[in-house]
Amino acid sequence: MLALLTKEFRSFFSSLTGYLILSVFLIATGLFVWVFPGSNNPLDSGYANLNVLFEMSPWIYLFLIPAVCMRLFADEKKQGTIELVYTRPIKEGEIVLAKYFAALLVIAVSLLFCLVYYFSVYYLGSPAGSIDSGAFWGSIIGLFLLAAVYVAIGVFSSSVTDNQIVAFLLAVVLCFLIYIGFDYLAELNLFQNMQSDIYNLGIQEHYKSISRGVLDSRDLIYFIGVIVAFLLITRTVLKSRKW
Repeated sequence: MLALLTKEFRSFFSSLTGYLILSVFLIATGLFVWVFPGSNNPLDSGYANLNVLFEMSPWIYLFLIPAVCMRLFADEKKQGTIELVYTRPIKEGEIVLAKYFAALLVIAVSLLFCLVYYFSVYYLGSPAGSIDSGAFWGSIIGLFLLAAVYVAIGVFSSSVTDNQIVAFLLAVVLCFLIYIGFDYLAELNLFQNMQSDIYNLGIQEHYKSISRGVLDSRDLIYFIGVIVAFLLITRTVLKSRKW
């Protein structure tokens, strides 16, 4: 499993893929944090906060992560190399985990660059260090967990097709639905008596909760549960070739 994980991770950076992903994330977040005017822009607002970074990153990842994951299984299915993976002394679950963690590591590397924004605002503040560090680290943890869910969805989407574009579009739609789709559903008059429960089915409610700097076990259980569910479904998809 470790050998496959290492191979998959290296493949991202053996071509332009990995570098392109990091560049797109850095440029997009940099524009929202420093360039585009707005009340959450630290330069315009005069406040030492990075709210805009954590408001926009889920939307950037909504497209970026499916682009990272679309090739994981779909490309190997199209080229026929997936059978070579199956010949290894490794179970379907380990194949899924290897590809999942390889993609997640790439996204984790992009998150590390958020520290540049943190230290920039930290030292630009008056006095230095006036940024709410607890909220920042809570938001980083929340964003990592959100990205972990997106990656699990991306891996699943790639496993059900041999077309990378289809895998990308399916992952985008599923990520959108699980991020904010339940919020729209809860606003319908039909579900007024169940609003709170429906909100809790979506990522955004739990992401906002962790972003306040408080790690609630219910939020962690939610993220872990969704990740495990999609990985188990992906494993089932791979095992179905034997049926």
